[in-house]
Amino acid sequence: MTGEPLIQLKGITKTFGTGPAAFQALKGVDLAIDRGEFVAIMGPSGSGKSTTMNILGCLDVPTGGVFRFRGVEVQKLDRDQRSLLRRRYLGFVFQGFNLLARTTALENVELPLLYRGESKGQRREAAMRALDQVGLVPWADHTPAELSGGQQQRVAIARALVTQPDVLLADEPTGNLDSERSVEIMELLTRLNGEGITVLMVTHEEEMAAFARTIVRFRDGLVERIDRGARAATESAV
Repeated sequence: MTGEPLIQLKGITKTFGTGPAAFQALKGVDLAIDRGEFVAIMGPSGSGKSTTMNILGCLDVPTGGVFRFRGVEVQKLDRDQRSLLRRRYLGFVFQGFNLLARTTALENVELPLLYRGESKGQRREAAMRALDQVGLVPWADHTPAELSGGQQQRVAIARALVTQPDVLLADEPTGNLDSERSVEIMELLTRLNGEGITVLMVTHEEEMAAFARTIVRFRDGLVERIDRGARAATESAV
């Protein structure tokens, strides 16, 4: 690919605490992610992968270094500007689904648009479109308790997609699922990536990381190495 990366980290550091109690979680991370990539972020506990993901999701700010998103230096934005960037360009999927228990799948997916102040008709149309993307239109009126774990995660993915984000950030998206449902979710993320959405995923499972094109491995607050995923190897062989 040519041109500037969608996401660029240069010399990113992150220190928690001060004085003798200070802990440096990131020690100078360099990383470039192109538009349309599917990246799996891996590493042992305390390696810095979750801290990096929080910075990429504009949920935290680095202590030092440069973080560019679409050419904008995110570390220079104030809290409100970062919030706008997050709402406009990023979608989030979590291990625990985070669905509202007493509301339907459709209403859960509508929620981000409710916060945006969009009309009921606009919300309904966009939410049904997102549910269609994940194959759950027939379950639109079901509550989470009436859905399987895999279906609940699909609802969570639809909720992340409803704002039409540039980037989908998935934090252990298969962590609460059995192996069959996990593969279903990874195949869904692969399809969405093929439709143009950039996917960044934290996982500790090599089998799930293999669905990505690129695997970024963290250790001790740094990028230890970058591998090609099994998917990339398969694509290059075709």
